Amino acid sequence: MTVAEQKQKSKKTETLEEATIRFAGDSGDGMQLTGGQFTNATAIVGNDLSTLPDFPAEIRAPAGSLAGVSAFQIHFSSKEIHTPGDVLDVLVAMNPAALKTNLKDLKPGGMLIVNTNAFTETNLKKAGYEANPLADEVLSKKYQVFSVEISKLTQFALEGMNLSSKLIDRSKNLFALGLMYWLYTRPMETTIEWLKKKFSDKPEILEANLKVLKAGYHYGETTETFISSYEIKHAVIKPGKYRNITGNEAAVLGLISASQIAGVSIFLGSYPITPASDILHELSKYKYFGIKTFQAEDEIAAIGAALGASFAGGLGVTTSSGPGLCLKAEFINLAMKTELPLIICDIQRAGPSTGLPTKTEQSDLLQVMFGRNGDSPIPILAASTPSDCFDTMIEAVRIATKYMTPVFFMSDGYLANGAEPWKIPEVSELPKFTVKYRTEKDGFFSYLRDKETLARPWAIPGTPGLEHTITGIETEKVTGKICYDPQNHDDMVKIRAHRIAQITNDIPELKIIYGEKKGDLLILGWGSTLGAINAATENLIEKGYKVANAHLKYLNPFPRNLGDILKNYKTVLIPEINLGQMRFLVRAKYLVDAHGLNIVNGKPLTTGAIVDVAEKLIKG
Repeated sequence: MTVAEQKQKSKKTETLEEATIRFAGDSGDGMQLTGGQFTNATAIVGNDLSTLPDFPAEIRAPAGSLAGVSAFQIHFSSKEIHTPGDVLDVLVAMNPAALKTNLKDLKPGGMLIVNTNAFTETNLKKAGYEANPLADEVLSKKYQVFSVEISKLTQFALEGMNLSSKLIDRSKNLFALGLMYWLYTRPMETTIEWLKKKFSDKPEILEANLKVLKAGYHYGETTETFISSYEIKHAVIKPGKYRNITGNEAAVLGLISASQIAGVSIFLGSYPITPASDILHELSKYKYFGIKTFQAEDEIAAIGAALGASFAGGLGVTTSSGPGLCLKAEFINLAMKTELPLIICDIQRAGPSTGLPTKTEQSDLLQVMFGRNGDSPIPILAASTPSDCFDTMIEAVRIATKYMTPVFFMSDGYLANGAEPWKIPEVSELPKFTVKYRTEKDGFFSYLRDKETLARPWAIPGTPGLEHTITGIETEKVTGKICYDPQNHDDMVKIRAHRIAQITNDIPELKIIYGEKKGDLLILGWGSTLGAINAATENLIEKGYKVANAHLKYLNPFPRNLGDILKNYKTVLIPEINLGQMRFLVRAKYLVDAHGLNIVNGKPLTTGAIVDVAEKLIKG
């Protein structure tokens, strides 16, 4: 037996229930790739997981700077989890800047793995360190510090290969990935196959990456630095076929599924904007489903083309974030006034203005609710998890085509880029609905309404006998002719409002997720706060508090029983990543003195923050 084999045999493997790790480094260090590959391997193992990619706000900040730090966090477990984790068990810091910006999230006693080769005088200065923090005894007393010469060991692994120093340095993330695969007993096979596919036409780069990945893994096996590895058993989940999915990917699959269910063609008119761009990128791959995608020159052209597609009998879709919605507002109002189906995807980010374009927020709610001239109500749906983007998108299409209205689909940067396991549904499990086009010419008028839905007919231009015009100017109630009569305008404004308000009768009632139907505190949420609220509610119930939580998918109109649910609790808490926009709407409509938890730091809310505020409210 070799010395290496003896060292490997002497190491033990500990079993854990869960772990939260974060890879952090310069934006050129490949942290998103590293985290993504670790996520894929974790999904293969069968753990429940939740991820939080964290991108720099600048396109290319100076290397080694605090502004240029990129990170990827993953929480994985042998039981069901709700969030990417409040605190870190392991932080992999590839340079001083990554250490400085992320160390505060590492729990006391947590593992700190650092690339010591990056702690040069220049990099320390860029990060604002006067001295090398690795030499500080305080650091080693508070955390388990593992100093690894990742850059040097990467160079050693690639000795003899005729590669540039830049290419060698760019491979160091795979050394860190291989080391973490060993530390948490993840299989390397998924990454090996991915590398073979990605670099099939570049054998030298493929060989280099494979060498470094395996070198990191074998370093963990043989070095005396790490005395044990960790195993997290697979989670007990419902039987079925699963895949790892992000919110943007789920939204795309929801659009495609809805188009097939309803028998309507999809046209996406979009202008690239973070974090919505991936919907355009992903949807463009599905042309064989009849999907048409158009990258416009600006936001206004994008929604204009999408609305034109809806007028022509397709389903127009447009994607953006808060700043883009400002520009789209006039066309959104035209879609509302002409009563054409249109899906408006608002993938929220931190504002106002350009704000923090790569950070998450929930601050567009009042904009999508009221950000148009005149009385112009539009249905609003919000997804709550990455996989829920699939179901929410299908429901948005159903409402848009049934009620002939634009619909807002709301997500945010956390959901869009975050990933979780998704049970792929059977086609038979999907909701059924069809699009009805007007084909009869007898008795046709462009605003003759369906008695049940109040939707006007959808007539494809060019259909003989169904020639018609629609306009932004007010039109006569039935005929659709331009009309300036004051009473007609009053009638039309109220008809349009009633058409949207009565959708509440066609959506599910709100349900309590955890807790009793009556109690001391209701935690009410919407959007991406679901995971943290669920975890906090479970925590509070375990402590003996009479707490429950409910979550809103339908933001306009609200579920018909929301008012009744609110009355069943002494206090209502609404956590949001804004300054209280949902709280404003709930207070205004139901006259409930709801309390808020409002933290706007570009990050998802934490379980601990919700628990702390809830306990204070209950205790008075």
